[in-house]
Amino acid sequence: MTQPNTEQHVDGNALAGPFAEVFAVDVTAAVERCMGCGRTGPVATLRVYQRAPGLVARCPGCDGVVLRLVRGPDKAWLNLKGTMSLQIPLAGSG
Repeated sequence: MTQPNTEQHVDGNALAGPFAEVFAVDVTAAVERCMGCGRTGPVATLRVYQRAPGLVARCPGCDGVVLRLVRGPDKAWLNLKGTMSLQIPLAGSG
């Protein structure tokens, strides 16, 4: 039996600053689809854990890992393995 995740988390808005360094658009407004349960919702609604070597974002529906973001001094690593799709709104398209 797995233990419930009892770590404290913040919402997906914690990804805004780090993503702004990588992407030219606000990715927290993007709609993601979880690979685990199929839930869709804005990246801002993900539960983000900051105590890892980077940021780990989990689905609020199934608690599956949706994405990981790790920053180094001159590069960043983004793992979207738990994301089925990421629909990103483009600037000037609204």
